[in-house]
Amino acid sequence: MARYRNGGTPWFILIDPAGVVIYNHFRVDTEKLIASLKRAQAAPPAPQPDADTLTWRGVLDLTRKGNPAPPRRVELSDAQWRERLTSEQFRIMREKGTERAHSSSMCRLFEPGRYACACCGTELFDAATKYDSKSGWPSFTQAVTPGVVAYHADHSHGMTRVETTCNVCDAHLGHVFPDGPPPSGLRYCINALSLIKV
Repeated sequence: MARYRNGGTPWFILIDPAGVVIYNHFRVDTEKLIASLKRAQAAPPAPQPDADTLTWRGVLDLTRKGNPAPPRRVELSDAQWRERLTSEQFRIMREKGTERAHSSSMCRLFEPGRYACACCGTELFDAATKYDSKSGWPSFTQAVTPGVVAYHADHSHGMTRVETTCNVCDAHLGHVFPDGPPPSGLRYCINALSLIKV
């Protein structure tokens, strides 16, 4: 039980409609929680995505039903990719690896510009959609244009996630999650070694 009390785990609190705490599993400071919930309820509504903004529902649809045709295709052998990429880039982009969190200065880079696939040069993300998610990897809210990023169900490591790949060359980029800021609500968690700043 001590492991669960050290933070980072779900807790359970049951609050009735009048704001009375009925059940508090881990003795969470309910006064602060209720005050926070009331502030959130009184806050103006989050901006709604426009028709061109990809949301989590759209990501799940693409994951289940298939991705659009890419704007072009780049297909090379493993030997050709090894010639073009560093060994660490090859491990991440061609073998679906992950770099260590907080290992790249790209997490702190917020100057204007675009980010392209390190394998094929396809522009994938705009700096205007980049934000500090504190995850340890560069994070974006949208791809630069529809069809350049592909989405695939990923059941590796005992988790269910949505993998993102370059739709042009199939390079592994990272994953996308539904915990990003409005209006899309998406957090593209991307390996810095999968990107080049252009």
